[in-house]
Amino acid sequence: MKIAVTSQNRKTITGHAGKCRKFWIYQTDGRQIVSKTLLELALAQSFHESHAGAAHPLDGIDAMISGGAGQGLIRRLNAMDILSLVTPETDPDSAVAAFLDGTLQVGQAEHHEGHGEHHRDGHTCCH
Repeated sequence: MKIAVTSQNRKTITGHAGKCRKFWIYQTDGRQIVSKTLLELALAQSFHESHAGAAHPLDGIDAMISGGAGQGLIRRLNAMDILSLVTPETDPDSAVAAFLDGTLQVGQAEHHEGHGEHHRDGHTCCH
């Protein structure tokens, strides 16, 4: 199983997955983390800038964990057969481990309206 985690600063899980350009990609055996690599996207490859239906560097992942994602992105990920998870967890390794053992705390997607986004407290965008 491949899991992508938004991490613009390479240290914590960040929100606004649509604009995020840095993802930790975890390869797992379904129970444990086997490998972890950093994927850095060009601006044009971010979900916010790229077109739905076109090939994407995150094609083939099974799940994406983020601190925030709008309904449009969640629908796009669902169409790509990618499970989208929004969590208050901030540590990427802990989030993936919790996901694998079924204890990851998840919340609701955020509501974004254009560029005047409304974010929960402590939300960190991937600008």
